[in-house]
Amino acid sequence: MRVLFVTAEAYPLAKTGGLADVCRALPLALMHRGIDVRLLLPGYPRAYTRIERPRIVAKLPTMLGISDATLVGGVFPDTNLPVMLIDSPTLFRRGGGLYQDIEGQDWPDNAQRFAFLARVGMAVAVAETKIGWVPDVIHANDWHAGLLPLMLRQSAEPRPKTVFTTHNMAFQGNFPTDVLPSIGVSPEFLVDGGIEFYGQVSYLKAGLNYADRVTTVSPTYASEIVTPEFGCGMEGIVRARGADFSGILNGIDDALWNPATDPYLAHNYRESDISGKRACKTALQREFGLPIDPDKPLIGFVSRITHQKMADVILAALPWIAEQDAQVAIVGEGDPSLEAALTETRERYAENVALTVGYDEPLAHQLQAASDILLAPARFEPCGLTQLYALRYGTLPVVRRTGGLADTVVDATATSIADRSATGFVFDDADLESLKSAVGRALALYREPLTWRRLQIQAMSQNFSWDASAAKYAALYSDLTGAPLTEEDDEAETALEIARQAAS
Repeated sequence: MRVLFVTAEAYPLAKTGGLADVCRALPLALMHRGIDVRLLLPGYPRAYTRIERPRIVAKLPTMLGISDATLVGGVFPDTNLPVMLIDSPTLFRRGGGLYQDIEGQDWPDNAQRFAFLARVGMAVAVAETKIGWVPDVIHANDWHAGLLPLMLRQSAEPRPKTVFTTHNMAFQGNFPTDVLPSIGVSPEFLVDGGIEFYGQVSYLKAGLNYADRVTTVSPTYASEIVTPEFGCGMEGIVRARGADFSGILNGIDDALWNPATDPYLAHNYRESDISGKRACKTALQREFGLPIDPDKPLIGFVSRITHQKMADVILAALPWIAEQDAQVAIVGEGDPSLEAALTETRERYAENVALTVGYDEPLAHQLQAASDILLAPARFEPCGLTQLYALRYGTLPVVRRTGGLADTVVDATATSIADRSATGFVFDDADLESLKSAVGRALALYREPLTWRRLQIQAMSQNFSWDASAAKYAALYSDLTGAPLTEEDDEAETALEIARQAAS
């Protein structure tokens, strides 16, 4: 079975968040199941510095007015995973970020940039590129690739089946309707409501409406986004997909995120001997300029600094946390006003609060290993990966009961501690008092070393690798194409059917 995996990000070639981690780890897990999977993503400057064995595999014909594009093939670093980069200097070879310029403003041609990603995906799908490989399934990810299922529906050629995954319904790729002539979509799809969303063109809506199957990244989020609270205005569209929609929980790359082998750590450790975690804590305290005290609780936060991630509530909680004689280390970037407020708070509580504005992959690993507790709350969270990394590193997460956070963290109650199922601390309301209560419970148990060690062991013993989820995706592809399943994938198909029924 041949699968073309289309995405705007894939670590380490391009990353702004968890999408990049998923779009590296899932294709690798699919490849290990015997699926012939290849990635397609834009040729950002950084990608060319990381891809191995690059070579031009096709000169692309003029499409959507772009005539300078080629397809560059290669493999991901340290893997055998094939990748194709769209080399278009006009669209993708520029400074700044993936989606924004150096001033933090969206690139004005984002509609055309990601329409071109979809159009090249279509060219591969219907053999226009003549690369000698045609997929059976297209797996398009997030709004950036949302036009691809629609473009294939417009094509008269025999087409592969399509799967569209929404990783976060809040990011929709909405653009003015005057982009239509430049993106290769017939106006009829705007008139009949297929891609129209409150007077704009929505790439997310295109993916939701026109893919053969739609998925999202956790079972709880799948049940949430059919409601007005979480559906971001598109709950009716998702609900209408019925049994064609399901939630499949994300996993993590347990080779990249492994405290026993992680090259970024001051000292490696494992579930049977976590003494190295103290050395990691000391190293991070020194790096951040915090007082070095391996017995003082260290609370980490590594995330986008946004309203979604409850950064405003964390900001309000910092003075109280400092009063509890705990340290807080924050790594992230996002809302400039929140960044400024955190910087001011750091200056007032320098003995207890440390802050690095910006994202740094090695530092993210180091913070996970060094922290005793991870703050990973959210007002909504499709899946979340930081809490999964925390569990892997014996760092107990504090989360709100929503989306994938609810699916992956078991609250530490008297019962769950006794039956050894507890893995973290869960609260319900997105307010300051609820967060403080959960952190207070965590700090109280931290001061009970034997209980805390048991909780760490339970957390580190959880299995959130991609194996089970990749099996469900393989079952989904098989259901679409009729390709045979292994016995293990057969079991996953049963689980997938249960997930579909739950979502619908």
